Amino acid sequence: MQSPSVLGVVPARGGSKGVPGKNIRELGGKPLIAHTLEAASRAALLTRTVVSTDSEEISDVCRAFGADVPFLRPPELASDTARVQDAVLHLLDQLEATYTYVLLLQPTAPFRSAEDIDGAIRLATQTGAESVVSFTQEETQHPYYMYDLDQDCDPPRVTPMFNYPVGTPRQEFPPVYYRNGAIYLTRTDTLRRDRSFVSPQTVPYLMPEERSVNIDTEEDFQYAEYLLAGSTQAS
Repeated sequence: MQSPSVLGVVPARGGSKGVPGKNIRELGGKPLIAHTLEAASRAALLTRTVVSTDSEEISDVCRAFGADVPFLRPPELASDTARVQDAVLHLLDQLEATYTYVLLLQPTAPFRSAEDIDGAIRLATQTGAESVVSFTQEETQHPYYMYDLDQDCDPPRVTPMFNYPVGTPRQEFPPVYYRNGAIYLTRTDTLRRDRSFVSPQTVPYLMPEERSVNIDTEEDFQYAEYLLAGSTQAS
């Protein structure tokens, strides 16, 4: 089966409030974004990979790692309220070539591998999926442990979100999965139609927990550094 044309897009705006400068902050001796750029460069099934950024500094760092930065993103598509899908659609409109699929590769998922990228593309090709998104099984914060908090009561009251007896072993809960932020692959025409990377027809690409770190906070960054240090010692 012939592989479709796939455009990889690495979004990296300059502003970041949770972890300032996180896209080019060093993780394991190189900028965070470099982990994603290197995985994309090793993937066999990506037709082209480009970086979408509004920052000259990020652009310079990416180009130093051999990345393709065709132009800077307009400021209005890089604000705190801007949606990444709008930036991707703007990018698609500016490029001369057309692509069957677009693959969003967020720099905040540094442990996603080239094999994950190729695996998601193969899954889309085999299933004919409109979109493929990466998921990981939730092992610790299962939603069946969660409660609603009614603060209108005095004192406040809690109500289980699911009707399971207190003390039920976790092993008896059905498995649940969360989007880990590593892979968002969608048909270009679907993205234009729905302006979303996730739809009811999304096919899941499952990834293990150790490759599913998504860096949104300082604690996430420290955890990623801890995992990298451990893997270096083990090797």
